[in-house]
Amino acid sequence: MSVMTEQAKIQKVRTIVMQAGVDLRVRYPILYRQNAIGASILAFALLGMLGSAWLYSQSLIPFWICIPVIAIFASLTHELEHDLIHYMYFKQTPWAHNVMMGLVWLARPNTISPWTRRRMHLHHHKYSGTEHDLEERGISNGEPWGIRRLLIISDQLMSVYLRPFQMHQMVELFIKAQPADERRTALKAQLIGFIPLSYLHYGLLYSFVLFHVADWVAPHVGYSLIWPVWLVSSMAVVNFLAVVWVLPNLLRSFCLQFVSSNMHYYGDIDPRDVIKQTQVLNPWWMMPMQLFCFNFGGTHAIHHFVVKEPFYIRQLTAHKAYGVMREVGVRFNDLGTFRRTNRWGEYQ
Repeated sequence: MSVMTEQAKIQKVRTIVMQAGVDLRVRYPILYRQNAIGASILAFALLGMLGSAWLYSQSLIPFWICIPVIAIFASLTHELEHDLIHYMYFKQTPWAHNVMMGLVWLARPNTISPWTRRRMHLHHHKYSGTEHDLEERGISNGEPWGIRRLLIISDQLMSVYLRPFQMHQMVELFIKAQPADERRTALKAQLIGFIPLSYLHYGLLYSFVLFHVADWVAPHVGYSLIWPVWLVSSMAVVNFLAVVWVLPNLLRSFCLQFVSSNMHYYGDIDPRDVIKQTQVLNPWWMMPMQLFCFNFGGTHAIHHFVVKEPFYIRQLTAHKAYGVMREVGVRFNDLGTFRRTNRWGEYQ
């Protein structure tokens, strides 16, 4: 293996992973019905989220069960969005494709529009691990560890609030890397990509947090707050939406972004070297996080080698992929990445 070129190693992984997918489909022909499977998974996830919300509204489950259960269902919609970005479902039926895109965004309103994210994500595959990689840098990849990085992982708007000049540079680099005739469109998409769902989500989140923090702090500092009747009535709606829509996605996105920002390498790799773009990051202590991002740390590295396989196929063929990935030098559970600020080698 050591005498093979990097591109030969990459091709070896791709060949084995793609053959594993072919073998799986031959064994289970239903897997050829990719559109139907994608639509069915979306229906299952949305019904799971709505059903859990109904159970909570009827006081049949407590909030501390409702939030994580909905977060698990929502993690399926993230995987579907990722597949949709690569046109894996209904490519020949644009209206169905766009309906799915809209529904996966509705299920996860704390994210940028999937139509805007498509440009960012395809760009990520070209420039993974470089300063141009807006998608990963936006969720803290390459940042030193501390309170700021944890806040950036927790809240996408914090990524802008806590480093406005750095984010401006990131977006500028991203726009400049686009074809000249697409730069204006790309910039416009970035500016409006959070409208309307993300702003609604964060408006609900901040209203929920500020109200309850004020309500808790006031008596401890000698104040008695008397809220207007209209505000109390409004907060009943906000509280419900927080439990069934906002907080599940806060939990889901924190887990996903913690895993993703640390399984991607940054700063000292050749973006064409897929072997060094990512690692398989699935130590036992991260299993609770993997639960809320559908084992992203265990399978996303496979996606960098073979882009066009749906997420459920990656899960089913991972055991075959791992063997050849180890052979060619893909790292597994390289926990030194936390100390090295996500560099492949020692951070200078």
